[in-house]
Amino acid sequence: MSKKKLNNLGGLVYSTNPDFKLNDEPIEDEQTLPASQQKLKVRLETKHRAGKAVTLVENFIGSETDKEELSKKLKTSCGTGGSVKDGEIIIQGDNRDKVLQWLLKNGYSSSKKI
Repeated sequence: MSKKKLNNLGGLVYSTNPDFKLNDEPIEDEQTLPASQQKLKVRLETKHRAGKAVTLVENFIGSETDKEELSKKLKTSCGTGGSVKDGEIIIQGDNRDKVLQWLLKNGYSSSKKI
């Protein structure tokens, strides 16, 4: 369920102000750090999830597309579902060891389990 923008005006449909000008500032995508410079933290959380455990990967610095791509690789590696919300990669279940092992194997050497 992706949220799509219907227009490039940010949801603005109509303005009655005759002096209205839309600010067309390009949105800059955050630069993705190389894997060796990422200091990722892997932790388990059960709060606000009806007692279900999820593995969170935090502190990823980079664009949303890179975050989604890393999430997909981690979900495939663990054989579970998950998502990316609020800047965190969420993997269903207690997969801290699998996630950390995958991250270390793929060059994220500064990753640690909390």
